[in-house]
Amino acid sequence: MAVDSPEVKKALLQQGYTDLLIQMGRGTYVPSKVSGDATLQVDHFTFSPSIADHMRTASLVISHAGSGSIFETLRLGKPLIVVVNEDLMDNHQSELAEELAERKHLFCARPQTLGETIQAMDLGTLVPYVPGDAKPVVNLINKFLGFPVD
Repeated sequence: MAVDSPEVKKALLQQGYTDLLIQMGRGTYVPSKVSGDATLQVDHFTFSPSIADHMRTASLVISHAGSGSIFETLRLGKPLIVVVNEDLMDNHQSELAEELAERKHLFCARPQTLGETIQAMDLGTLVPYVPGDAKPVVNLINKFLGFPVD
């Protein structure tokens, strides 16, 4: 299901959202600019050198399950719905997204469940993501590789 489908637009409106800005990939699909009742403003772009600027001003981010996108959004403290691509082989992305959803840092959806995920989400249940201390992992790797450990 596309993020600009009538079901998703309706769910966003019901949750109080008024604008949907879509960053598209290189595909040929072009999102429809207006929703059925024209109260959800839809716009899109193919590339932005500073996607973080758009993310900083967003009140909700809907993203693919790439680890860079996930952690950048969480670092910015933005509510996040991760849409897992089930067509990928060896899907470590879904494992990461599902683990972070279980820890209540984000919501996890499949393309066909995005609308109902938006309808059911309660942003008040999300727990801020606090990055852990990487030093023990670094020390373990250094020790394993025979480098000095601090």
